[in-house]
Amino acid sequence: MPVPQRAMVMAAGLGLRMRPLTDDKPKALVEVGGKTLLDWALDALAQAEVPEAVVNHHYLGGQVIDHLAQRAAMPRITLSDETDRLLETGGGVVKALPLLGDAPFYVINADVVWTDGHEDTLRRMAAAWDPARMDALLLLAPKTRAIGFDGAGDFFMAADGQLRRRAPAPESPWIYGGVQIVSPRLFREPPVGPFSTNIVWDRAREEGRLFGIEHDGWWLHIGNPDGRDKAEEFLRELCHSEA
Repeated sequence: MPVPQRAMVMAAGLGLRMRPLTDDKPKALVEVGGKTLLDWALDALAQAEVPEAVVNHHYLGGQVIDHLAQRAAMPRITLSDETDRLLETGGGVVKALPLLGDAPFYVINADVVWTDGHEDTLRRMAAAWDPARMDALLLLAPKTRAIGFDGAGDFFMAADGQLRRRAPAPESPWIYGGVQIVSPRLFREPPVGPFSTNIVWDRAREEGRLFGIEHDGWWLHIGNPDGRDKAEEFLRELCHSEA
């Protein structure tokens, strides 16, 4: 399919695990490799020629607004204000649905950075998207190409890309990479108020409509200050090796 024309960047988190880096700024404005996490996401959308993005904000949201006002490049930004109430991942998307339209769209968490493999990651996802079979297509990073992640993993992936949860297994090889293409159908009849996207993922999984695609580049998890430092070191070494 063509690249989705809209995206949502999730920038409303409190960033508690990133303290003290987030004592005076939202997590989305923490810098890695010389630019903010928010700009990493928006620049990836610009590279894939996605023309419009919705960015939500909550904690110190005025800083997000001011930062975005300085961007002149694609994509065109619309704000989704969660100042009064943090809606979590699922509730945040539901609030923004009127801004995102009826077609499939990207959702990107503003706490991940990735490097592309053989081709642009967002375009690879668009090429793999099949609306007849999928309500969500998740970018999955193999643990062997993940920087700054020491968890148990999130999913098992079948040969056709269908996903099942790690539990009850103690670990799994695939990490949710913080990037997905979703159909608005995924959020039909959603819970009221704040809720996790996990709720609608589980419904899609039960219906056989939750899929994944392997990320063929490197994936950097910026979950805490140590993760940020590891990402900085990795990016410096990558730039040095490519010089």
